[in-house]
Amino acid sequence: MQPVRVITGTAVPLDRSDVDTDQIIPAHWLKRVERTGFGAGLFSSWREADPTFVFNRPEYAGANILVAGSNFGVGSSREHAVWALMDAGFQAVISPRFGDIFRNNSTKAGLVPVVVAPAIGEALLRAVEANPQLEVRVDVERRMVSAPDVGIEAPFPLDDFTRYRLLEGLDDIGLTLRHVDALDVYEDRRPDWMPAIATGD
Repeated sequence: MQPVRVITGTAVPLDRSDVDTDQIIPAHWLKRVERTGFGAGLFSSWREADPTFVFNRPEYAGANILVAGSNFGVGSSREHAVWALMDAGFQAVISPRFGDIFRNNSTKAGLVPVVVAPAIGEALLRAVEANPQLEVRVDVERRMVSAPDVGIEAPFPLDDFTRYRLLEGLDDIGLTLRHVDALDVYEDRRPDWMPAIATGD
């Protein structure tokens, strides 16, 4: 996981509420065994059914921030929804509310879930709809989201530990590896009769 400090870019306005993980990445995509390649399946049911769907519109190509309606990422616990967004180039999602499991999966993978007041979310949606090239900025260090050209700036909640993980680029494995010396000491003291994992040495 790479450190995440400041995300600057353009955004896709997804003006839909209660978007669940099955809509983010349809179930038939879950047969893949790799963690990569899910970007092609992002919102694929909606993209295939509606040529005018916002993700099919060329003016939003290359955006790295998603501005969505409330209750984004509700439904199942599949991590694939986060992987699909990140594989498609998204680094942050802005919404008035997220599904709890989706939000947790996001922070562990390095996708920043930015919770804003409904009025801020609405203002950002309309601003990005009006100008697909509008610059949006998510500052993890300052816990601020802004679109300076339209006068939007607002704080967003981010607990200290999650902020630290993002700033340092620490996923669960990275957090564990901070204690590798203590783990080595523990393993060296374990009796030989206890179960062990072969290391290939």
